[in-house]
Amino acid sequence: MKFFKKYNGYVKSNRLSWCFQRVLLLLSFLFLSGISPFEVDELPGAKAPEFTLRDINGNFVSITALRGNVIVLNFWATWCPPCKDEMPSLNSLYNQYKDRGLEVLALATNGSVQKVKDFLETTSVDFTVLFDKGTKVARQYKVYSIPTTFLIDRSGLIVERYLGETDWTSPEVTGKIEELLR
Repeated sequence: MKFFKKYNGYVKSNRLSWCFQRVLLLLSFLFLSGISPFEVDELPGAKAPEFTLRDINGNFVSITALRGNVIVLNFWATWCPPCKDEMPSLNSLYNQYKDRGLEVLALATNGSVQKVKDFLETTSVDFTVLFDKGTKVARQYKVYSIPTTFLIDRSGLIVERYLGETDWTSPEVTGKIEELLR
């Protein structure tokens, strides 16, 4: 058990400690922001909140300017293993449908743009990565856990939300995307 060490009779794990810190941070965020986990259920069927953010190169990107496209809006962070794990399938989805009007926006909720850039040096993606400084947009979308992803139709309505890691190349997801791209 090289990852665990005995401490006063208890097995202690650096990974568990790390997870506990992240859970505590998330709970603090929720308490301070006033977001309820149940509020996110109200969003499907509603108009997607508008926002303009900078991408990782400093350029402004507005969701309003992308109307007319189907949008996959993904909230993630570099410290989140499931977020990082779903990036390759999200990139595959984007490359499969980008010529038919699919846009993928990945909103990094990290505290540092540099950490996002460092991650993208090892995990190349072809879609747009935005930086949600202060999690302002995440709060607009009532995001309480990550990864959280919203599927937005061509008219700007949220049609689906996905909580947790998703296989973006699965038949269920690609079927939904195909339906919206018609």
